[in-house]
Amino acid sequence: METKAISNALTLIPYGFYAVTSRDGEDRNVMVLNWLSQVSFEPQHIVIGLQNSSYTMNLIRKSGKFVVNIFDKDDANVVKQFTKSREKNPDKFGTANYTDGPVTSVPVLDEAAAYLEVEVEEIFDTGSGHSAVIGKVVGGGEAKEIKVQETLTMPDLGWSYAG
Repeated sequence: METKAISNALTLIPYGFYAVTSRDGEDRNVMVLNWLSQVSFEPQHIVIGLQNSSYTMNLIRKSGKFVVNIFDKDDANVVKQFTKSREKNPDKFGTANYTDGPVTSVPVLDEAAAYLEVEVEEIFDTGSGHSAVIGKVVGGGEAKEIKVQETLTMPDLGWSYAG
């Protein structure tokens, strides 16, 4: 049926695999993310897709900011440790090595090749249990020089989260 064809086509999009950090006061969290895209040049905006009930979404709604941590393929194991939900692994941030971002004070993971500090502009509820979070990039940096083909993606892990 057409629905299967659409799902198959969506799985062909090569999603990246990132760690998103969030903070509200002393409450910090980290989660993995693959729904991310730049949506404008000037000013630079990105959009991420998050589950409405996620712990990270709660922190982002409260604080209005987050960080996208970008990894190279060699650091896949660093990101994999954050795949379980906060409910299943309440202390998952306890293993994170980080420094607070210079602009937003949201944690930047030390092992990330690059990062983007983001302030939320709008949250659009899609009516599907997920929301599109549109944010303005207000800071960022690189810890390692890597090429785009060296950034970690879902296909590098043999995983798919689409369809």
